[in-house]
Amino acid sequence: MLGRLNHVAIAVADAAKAAKIYGTAFGAEISDRVPLPEHGVYTVFATLPNTKIEFIEPLGDASPIAKFVERNPDGAIHHLCYEVPDIIAARDQLISEGARVLGDGEPKIGAHNKPVLFLHPKDFSGALVEIEQS
Repeated sequence: MLGRLNHVAIAVADAAKAAKIYGTAFGAEISDRVPLPEHGVYTVFATLPNTKIEFIEPLGDASPIAKFVERNPDGAIHHLCYEVPDIIAARDQLISEGARVLGDGEPKIGAHNKPVLFLHPKDFSGALVEIEQS
């Protein structure tokens, strides 16, 4: 059910500035800064040969990551994203095995214009996990 690692997300105060070093130091392709109002963040992706790094910054004071960035002003890993072939089947299997889906349990469209869900970090060794339909 679980596919490849799609990206590692790092929450920062300035996503474009944080991503710039990946372009300069590693030659990564850097995306534009894109607002995702439904998730309350701006995103910038650094594309590497084997995965992507997603830099997320709060979109306003009411952003769900605003306090996380406040507690981690230099940035910190926020979540890991894995691909799944069928997000509804994956959600249902995860729930049947005791995992908790955050929010209302219904997928939202994420940064790649694909359905995503987030899973409670207490169920995954303290790591917030995102699943994205591949």
